[in-house]
Amino acid sequence: MGSSNCNTASGPDTPQQSARAAQYVRMSTESQCYSTANQADAIKAYATARDYALVRTYADEGRSGLTLDRRDGLRQLLADVTAGQADFSVILVYDVSRWGRFQDTDESAYYEYLCKRAGVRVEYCAELFENDGSLSSDIQKILKRKMAAEYSRELSVKTFAGQCRQIELGFRQGGTAGYGLRRELLDASRQTKASLDRGDQKYLKSDHVILVPGPAIEVKVVRRIFKLFTDHGKNEREIAAILNAQGICAELGRKWTRNAVNGVLEGEKYVGSNTWNRSSQKLRGKCVQNPRSLWMRVPDAFCAIVDQRKFEKARNILLDRRTRFSTDVMLEMLRKLLEKQGRLSRRCIDANDLPDSSTYTRKFGTLRKAYSLIGYTQDVDLTFLDWVKQMRLRSAQMLAEILERGKIVGADLTFDRDSGLLTVNGEISARLILSRCIEKSGGTRRWVIRFPAASPDLTIVARLEPDDYTVLDYFLLPSAFVRMKKLR
Repeated sequence: MGSSNCNTASGPDTPQQSARAAQYVRMSTESQCYSTANQADAIKAYATARDYALVRTYADEGRSGLTLDRRDGLRQLLADVTAGQADFSVILVYDVSRWGRFQDTDESAYYEYLCKRAGVRVEYCAELFENDGSLSSDIQKILKRKMAAEYSRELSVKTFAGQCRQIELGFRQGGTAGYGLRRELLDASRQTKASLDRGDQKYLKSDHVILVPGPAIEVKVVRRIFKLFTDHGKNEREIAAILNAQGICAELGRKWTRNAVNGVLEGEKYVGSNTWNRSSQKLRGKCVQNPRSLWMRVPDAFCAIVDQRKFEKARNILLDRRTRFSTDVMLEMLRKLLEKQGRLSRRCIDANDLPDSSTYTRKFGTLRKAYSLIGYTQDVDLTFLDWVKQMRLRSAQMLAEILERGKIVGADLTFDRDSGLLTVNGEISARLILSRCIEKSGGTRRWVIRFPAASPDLTIVARLEPDDYTVLDYFLLPSAFVRMKKLR
């Protein structure tokens, strides 16, 4: 179920075979000519010509070559080699780009050096040079690595330009519709094909997605939120209380919160604007929040459900509220709240008459930084919170791998972010659970699996190695097996 596999060939070496070799193949999505099958055929012909016995295969299917992250095949290869567990002396790779399109070419060279230092050499089967350490070989290899990295940069620029073009044409680029709106699928001639439910995706490149007004009752609630905020002077917390008291639910049947109301008031999509590039992540780098000057806005791309003048009035109120307080004033308000409550939290800030927690985050970078400036230390284990964040990121990576793997094998997999459930072929529900390794003083290991109250049809349990990243193995448990709260 992971993105890598490792197969061992059977049968003893024949006397004619002078060396045992492993092959590493990686398929990305840019070209069918780089399929793992085509790479394996070329590597097999190369091995036959040189009397190499192919004894092991490491594969990463549908994986980007920009970083080592999520490339479990290459990670396992390097782990086996550096630990002295490799039963081969040669690694065969189709070409330099299949080893990786690392943006820092020294990183690519470093991984190859690790193998060389362990007595295992790397050979590139489709390159015109021999990887023999000669001056000519090293120069060509450096150029190839640089060309591979530059290819990714150029592809990133072209992809960004293509996405910008789609935005200019009024098409939606990912993300949920939001309360009061729905996603609609159009064909190449802009004719309506279907309405997309939450979690549904388009499958044809010629199809496009736009936003349309949702149910009349939700549209009415959105307009009411703006009216309460602009005409009646109610803040987000008061509006949420009014809606909850009247039994009006937010998305997915949840209660309204201050942040949920704020998300409606700030949503330019409600006036028909197609907004994009509010944040970006280039070449697997860190996700950054872009300044408003870099945002892309296309007005009148969708059918508006809120009057433009009322939206501008709400925005001005929000901007005035955010710029009204200086850094010193915001910290003083936070200090007084601490004296009153004795402790601080996101929920505590949002429940009082202060700028909301998201405003503090934008102002100071993190709430933790704001706390430190007033001398407040949270009475929680922050290392545990960092670990929780790491586990969430790792879980998101693995879910992405599962979804991509499903496409490769022809399965229909969808993931609902709110429920945390995978749906397989529209019939079977599944949940992914990561189990952390606990190392005892005697050297033994233990894994504790905690199950949520609602059990899906299947639970996928991934036991992690002590590094909290590498997957040791998977367990697939039916619902009848997970009726207990936890399992050791």
